[in-house]
Amino acid sequence: MPTNVTPEYKKAEEAYRNAREPKERLVCLKEMLRTIPKHKGTDHLQADIKTRIKQLSEELAGPKKGGQRSGPSHVVRPDGAAQLCLIGPPNAGKSSLHARLTGSRTDVGPYPYTTHLPVPGMLPHEDVHFQLVDLPPVSGDFMEPWLVNALQPADGALLVIDVSDPDCLEHVPVILERLREKKIFLTPAWPGLESGEPDESDDPFRLDLPTVLIANKSDLDPDPEEVEIFEELLGLRFPALTMSAETGDGVDALGPFLFQALEIVRVYTKTPGKPADREKPFTVRRGDTIADVARLVHKDIAQGLKFARIWGTEVFDGQQVGPDHFVADGDLVELHF
Repeated sequence: MPTNVTPEYKKAEEAYRNAREPKERLVCLKEMLRTIPKHKGTDHLQADIKTRIKQLSEELAGPKKGGQRSGPSHVVRPDGAAQLCLIGPPNAGKSSLHARLTGSRTDVGPYPYTTHLPVPGMLPHEDVHFQLVDLPPVSGDFMEPWLVNALQPADGALLVIDVSDPDCLEHVPVILERLREKKIFLTPAWPGLESGEPDESDDPFRLDLPTVLIANKSDLDPDPEEVEIFEELLGLRFPALTMSAETGDGVDALGPFLFQALEIVRVYTKTPGKPADREKPFTVRRGDTIADVARLVHKDIAQGLKFARIWGTEVFDGQQVGPDHFVADGDLVELHF
């Protein structure tokens, strides 16, 4: 990034990095274009911003139906504790695994490119859910042009391979390179794991996705050392899970892995003078605060928040805390505004 950008531009870029919704990202892109200094040093970045504005505008408009636009069709709105996207080569069994994990009714077939659109589903883990989005396969011959936008809201990726297919040694480097061409980098660095630090890049359009390697079809190749050999041959360092969409073996490990790796924190709420709601927690991340919880509850509560009373393992019962107090998993919070 050019060093002589304005604070106004830097603020717009930071907002873009944090934006999750397509419409919100589009607003940020337009603000970036408005505030970026117009000189030769920013020509390339200006062109990149304009290209992404065009792509995102077309995505939000969606396909034409009867002369009218039907809205976005390729970007799935994030839901649950986190959004994870399934990426893989043709015939790796992504759709079958997605159906096994989430109970979705996605199309499954013994032929490649069965999946044409993003298919969301929810993976339950204790009292929270993770949103898993099945995406079309990626190969050297083809990658859906809208895949880049579909990956933007994701918190991580599941790189699914067919561990019984010898050609997977060729498939994975191709997928990684195709994504890199679009500035999408699959990384082993998860917030809650000691797996290296994420790349610190000045490129506002670089997307680093924490990735877990899912060795599918383990029922066809049960050798437990196969995945380690695979990663060693390719020089990969992704955390790996072995499972079978056919038998269900190993699928129960994904929920606990995501909960730990993403540092999910569950916070329960109560209204003053009423019983606590222990049915459905709000989910934030380690390092988030009472103010972050309040924003999830309601924007008006967040704006008028004065203090909270909290019950948990790291406080005494009913302790009064301010908006900047860090929450811990299992905390019960009573918001006062």
